[in-house]
Amino acid sequence: MTSRVPWIAITSPAAAGTASSIVARMAAARIARTMAGECRDCPGRPDGRGTPLPSSLPMDHELTTLPNGLRVITEAMPSVRSIAVGAWVDTGSRDEAVPEAGCSHFLEHLLFKGTAELSAQAIAEAFDAVGARSNAFTSKEYTCFWAQLRDEDLPMGLGLLAEMLQRPAFRPDEVESEHHVVLEEINMNDDDPSDVAHDQFAAALWGEHVLALPVLGTRESISAMTPDIIAGYWKRRYHPATVVVAASGNLEHASFVDLVSSRFDEWSGSTADHEFIRPAITSNVKVVPRDTEQAHLVIGSEGLDRADDRRFSFGILNHVLGGGMSSRLFREIREERGLAYAVYSFRMPYADSGAFGVYVGTTPHQTAQVLELVREQFAKVAAEGITLDELDRAKGYTKGSLALSMEDTNSRMVRLGRHELTGVEHLSLDETVARIDAVTLQDVHGVASEVLDGPFVIGAVGPFDALDLSRHVA
Repeated sequence: MTSRVPWIAITSPAAAGTASSIVARMAAARIARTMAGECRDCPGRPDGRGTPLPSSLPMDHELTTLPNGLRVITEAMPSVRSIAVGAWVDTGSRDEAVPEAGCSHFLEHLLFKGTAELSAQAIAEAFDAVGARSNAFTSKEYTCFWAQLRDEDLPMGLGLLAEMLQRPAFRPDEVESEHHVVLEEINMNDDDPSDVAHDQFAAALWGEHVLALPVLGTRESISAMTPDIIAGYWKRRYHPATVVVAASGNLEHASFVDLVSSRFDEWSGSTADHEFIRPAITSNVKVVPRDTEQAHLVIGSEGLDRADDRRFSFGILNHVLGGGMSSRLFREIREERGLAYAVYSFRMPYADSGAFGVYVGTTPHQTAQVLELVREQFAKVAAEGITLDELDRAKGYTKGSLALSMEDTNSRMVRLGRHELTGVEHLSLDETVARIDAVTLQDVHGVASEVLDGPFVIGAVGPFDALDLSRHVA
């Protein structure tokens, strides 16, 4: 029911040991992060150099703002019989004070635990009775509650989401029960060293800034969470002006707006604007010493924020470095030297900052060699840029990934809701392809010379300490 951490390592049942299986796992991880609204690099396979996307993928949206400030955005897909609907709330872990760390995620759980008139079982049975899929996720900057269901069941599904958001019941027994659930979720995260390495990377990159706080919170903050703390957070952060209701599928915009209005018209209130403070980045190393069979390493630097016009060039750079089987780091570290099984790069854009990093899992005694190889590629691309062949392949990959992701109502709903909530411009399919095709070698080199020039940070788990790794961020 949640995006546990910014960067998730998912193990697929695919056959182990092949290049295709590791890329499948990377793709699965990126899909999970896309559903959590965190990852801007959609998974998929290239459709060939310069191959245009099919013109049968419309991406036209309509937007209406209700009198109470709630925004409604839709995209019609008349060829399907389902609808994906999501209520996106403009609040996440970065909106929390340190004593209430994890409150956004805890609240996400509690909204499924019942309202003033509906029990948790009644909500679950209503969705189950029509074969609907429902869930939610929390990120550093937003929370989303969603359902995917038949078009004829939309009034029921939207009604449940509206009831959950507007009239939650913070029953003391449910809060106490959820303490244990979230603490077990933290335990599960802590038992996965790759998740811990990503958390340490965030802590190393953002230091005392709120972006460094884990979405789940801490054991101390969760244990101290009370109904009053959660209710107070809900009153501050959940208002119609902070909510976007997005839907994609077999619907008509005006009728959907009427339906949303009927479910949310009595909701009122306002909230203070975000007060973002840009984090200061310095070289840093965070290590959790553990006697593990593998060293789990995340090395990277500050990336671009989500409003940066160079995001398409950044996406190309990310793919060339660690986005698939043909990427430089996959070939260099796994295929040619056999130093790792899992190796990939990622980028995470936020309102006022961003992250770029590379994850590698390797035998501890190979740690220094692996980090040196990563830094060598960083330096080489920063100095020389990428090749024309790499540029063409990355463009094909990006356009092919986009085509595959647009075949699903839920993926389109996520794209609509996330972009509207965060202020990212809505681009049609043709406009998106044009932006991708317009990226030049010089554009990518410009981004690389900035992002790959440091300062660098490392988050790691393994049988060593920070001093062992400090020379690799100098």
